[in-house]
Amino acid sequence: MSIAPGDVLALVLGGGKGERLFPLTRHRSKPAVPLAGKYRIVDIPLSNCINSDIRRVFVLTQFNSASLNRHVARTYRFDNFSEGFVNILAAEQTPENPHWFQGTADAVRQSIRHFVDIDVSHILILSGDQLYQMDYRKLLQFHAGSRADITVPTIPVAAAQAPAFGILKTNEDNQILFFCEKPPRQALEGLESELTGEFDAEQFPEGKAYLASMGIYVFSKEFLTKVLSETDEHDFGKHIIPSSIGQYRVMSFPFFGYWTDIGTIRSFYEANLDLTATLPKFNFYNSRSPIYTRTRLLPGSKMNNCNLHQCVISDGCFLNGADIKHSVIGLRSRIGDGTTITNSYIMGADYYETIDEIKENAQQGIPNIGIGNHATIVNAIIDKNARIGDNVMIINSKGHEHDDGDNFFVRDNIVVIPKGAVVPNGSII
Repeated sequence: MSIAPGDVLALVLGGGKGERLFPLTRHRSKPAVPLAGKYRIVDIPLSNCINSDIRRVFVLTQFNSASLNRHVARTYRFDNFSEGFVNILAAEQTPENPHWFQGTADAVRQSIRHFVDIDVSHILILSGDQLYQMDYRKLLQFHAGSRADITVPTIPVAAAQAPAFGILKTNEDNQILFFCEKPPRQALEGLESELTGEFDAEQFPEGKAYLASMGIYVFSKEFLTKVLSETDEHDFGKHIIPSSIGQYRVMSFPFFGYWTDIGTIRSFYEANLDLTATLPKFNFYNSRSPIYTRTRLLPGSKMNNCNLHQCVISDGCFLNGADIKHSVIGLRSRIGDGTTITNSYIMGADYYETIDEIKENAQQGIPNIGIGNHATIVNAIIDKNARIGDNVMIINSKGHEHDDGDNFFVRDNIVVIPKGAVVPNGSII
């Protein structure tokens, strides 16, 4: 038995309010947060789908979905002779259900009426805030070959990481025997599983590890509809998967590639800066599995008298006399003379200011969009359309781990300048 990609509908879960990624999610949903200078987080699961020949996809959203709607509508268009689509399913109140999405399972349950008549045999449920590359065709064949009712892709993690994940216990056939959502360290004893497949023997020399759920699930459409109709529980990880173990055949699909949850400021920051490494953990340069995004037709970046060390520079930038180290510079970024940027992600801008707008900025005494002259930025995330003036220092000068200001936030010692914020000349943050 096999499952053809054309018989699969993918559902990308947009998540809730994205509080752990605040303030990047103040005006946008998690999947719409800019990634790697020119992409959006949602481009990762959608590109995985396209590269796996899965061409029918719904993106389920609830909060701040306007920018995500625009991005998906402008980017993922299939021709009129294809049955493919990538559509948004926004949460909606109905006479039958007056509530917004209460969790991952509830989001799918409320959306069933939109896809129940689509001619597919299986449903692939994906998260919208993870960075990884996977050929879902291998996952589907594993699901079919193991005669699974539910398949959960898993990654091996060490004991120090395990409390942050849902941990699974499997037998030698990869059938899941036990599931515990975010177990405390003292409860990990006996939860290790034997690893099967091509795992890293140096990292797991004994061939055992804690298996963490990746938050990805495969069901037949018929079985998914049945399970969700028999319970009013809200979440797959907390409720549906644990209650299915022992009652149905729930299988673990071992995955040993790079995967990270980018749902927090720290993990998001580290994942982006890792892209500047000589051999980054995530490969945006794989021509066989490209990452798709909106085509903007921007010119190449201009760099004059700059020192650049381990940087990713996106399209359409103007860098003049800057010293940039271990940083990602996003689309349309303007960075002034004598400015130093270290260990930072500059998201760039949504548009270029005109000459008249720049003159008006000068008259009003506000900085232009971008980063001015002789600024110093260290360990920071500068969101889009921010205005950073001359002689500004963004260095977490007070050494705070968590702080809120009028035009900045500190999370995990990382300074975040929110979208459209103004940091006047000479400011020290």
